[in-house]
Amino acid sequence: MHVTLMGWRGRIAGAALAVVSVGAIGGGAAPARTSGPQPEATRAVGGSPRALTARVLLRAPAGLRATSTDAARITLAWRNRARGATRTRITWRAAGSRRWQGRSVRATTRQATLTRLRPNTRYLVAIKACRGARCGASDREWARTSATGPPGTPGGTSTVGGCTVFPDDNAWNRRVDTVPAHPNSAALIRSIGAERTLHADFGSGRYGDYGIPVTVVPADQKPVPITFTAYGDESDPGPYPIPPDARVEGARDGADGDRHVIVVQRGACKLYELYRAQRRASGWAADSGAVFDLSSNNLRPAGWTSADAAGLPILPGLARADEASAGVIAHALRFTVRKTRRAYIAPARHFASSDTDPDLPPMGLRVRLKRSFSLAGYTGQARAILVALRDYGMIVADNGSDWFISGTPDPAWDDDDLDQLKRVPGSAFEALDTGPAVTG
Repeated sequence: MHVTLMGWRGRIAGAALAVVSVGAIGGGAAPARTSGPQPEATRAVGGSPRALTARVLLRAPAGLRATSTDAARITLAWRNRARGATRTRITWRAAGSRRWQGRSVRATTRQATLTRLRPNTRYLVAIKACRGARCGASDREWARTSATGPPGTPGGTSTVGGCTVFPDDNAWNRRVDTVPAHPNSAALIRSIGAERTLHADFGSGRYGDYGIPVTVVPADQKPVPITFTAYGDESDPGPYPIPPDARVEGARDGADGDRHVIVVQRGACKLYELYRAQRRASGWAADSGAVFDLSSNNLRPAGWTSADAAGLPILPGLARADEASAGVIAHALRFTVRKTRRAYIAPARHFASSDTDPDLPPMGLRVRLKRSFSLAGYTGQARAILVALRDYGMIVADNGSDWFISGTPDPAWDDDDLDQLKRVPGSAFEALDTGPAVTG
């Protein structure tokens, strides 16, 4: 969480006890962090050194939700979990600013509104339970005020090579925190694995060449021939502006896997993706390929694959270290499951299974981290990913290992930080009802 434990830790009546002395945050002080247990403050009863102590459990609020209501206000809602708190402390600051503002509300309060905020600005909000001068750990949430109009259901902040990755209202960039759960959600989640946990299928490179790399090329990059070796009838014809030194997924370890190549062309803002790519003397060979206009929401023809089994673009669903390190991932992520159904849900366009079991996930199924799942104790890049999974969700894009999230390889990833994701079970997710499944 976000407070530093001080003093000692022991066990009283079989429960972990942390004695703390932490002042309430105010003015320019930022919330501190901790990855340890929730703090418990102790007080003497009756004024005697031998008097019994009554514990005050200042647990962090849970399920904090920060939503922009217009260009100047953010509404907050949360669940109180503290015992013995006398007030709740709310602090906030604009992105890039070190100046925190704050105020306190009653301990029983569960909603509040921040006002007089700047339009089109990201704010970090922190909330904690306090008793007197002692405060517990914080729950935090980012929110952006709108520029004019309704609050930001779109994301649209992701850019690569100077190109916005699809329009703000693209399916990848839309929040899904208010989308209803699928009526068969429980069975769908069980089929993926309610007890299995998340796994980051990317990292810094310390432990192997994991992740799907992205290559950015200039506007005048020379196009080269592309030879399709398997699914040419469902591929966009070449030539593609892919240089001979474009990065290939898994190539550093000599892997013979998906070998994706992802290329973004500056200026034109076109996305080129290959599946099972191999360099040739005069160009590239690949099982399949797809071209996407990053300024358009156009989908591939119904029934067509892409470089992904679901017929989706890969780039917009990748977790990237720069976004995670900044604390905001404003788009859905891509993930794989072991078994899928013979069906797809838009924006997916293709299925890769012959199994018609309705409890199996179709390609394009979107799942969301439940708001009831507490993010207390999750920090850094892992927390940013979990917030994105709660607000934007993730989309079934390919057959593979269950709950494996895709991302780019980058030395900026903190592998130890990403390991926190392995504590999140599949049962923490719910499947969403984003549209009908296409079976033919």
